[in-house]
Amino acid sequence: MRKWHLGHGLLALALVVSAVTSADATTLRRMGLDDLARTNEQAVVGRVIDVNSYWNADGSFILSDVTVAVDRVIKGNPNEREITVTLMGGTVGETTTMIVAGAELAVGREYILFLNTEDLPAAPRVTTVRDHCQGTFEVVRDAKGDRALSQARNHPLLTDDFGLVEPPGGKDGLPLDDIIREVGRLARTR
Repeated sequence: MRKWHLGHGLLALALVVSAVTSADATTLRRMGLDDLARTNEQAVVGRVIDVNSYWNADGSFILSDVTVAVDRVIKGNPNEREITVTLMGGTVGETTTMIVAGAELAVGREYILFLNTEDLPAAPRVTTVRDHCQGTFEVVRDAKGDRALSQARNHPLLTDDFGLVEPPGGKDGLPLDDIIREVGRLARTR
């Protein structure tokens, strides 16, 4: 039987993004591309090549190290070719820790990731997707063209200062070239 561990993750999520938690949902305040570009150290386009879940240093929480092959650096070190992103949550043996509205990264998938150096439970100064689902855009290629879909489109968001509630691109996402160009521009004008 699989065990689920939520306690520390929900607390950390609430502290990191000022989430409002109810019995059946976690609600985050909407972040626009300008917020994501301004408040994160890095933004990259890359493909996940490996995921390794493990217990943190003090054995109190499951973390996952996600190896990302970087295709393009939008903001940050332009020479970055591979990066390890540490996320809260994962599965070790029979135990799974889930983060409500957390970034979900799968091997073989391509993403735009907004990354920052943060302290996670018993894992100081790691590169992570601080803004969880809002800092994760899945790249899809279909008949509509290459697009980036925010993972936040599947979660309720509180309105931002401009009264907007949908994540950037809404349900249909943004053309990939447009989001790369806009985030690059925003990062340069910071």
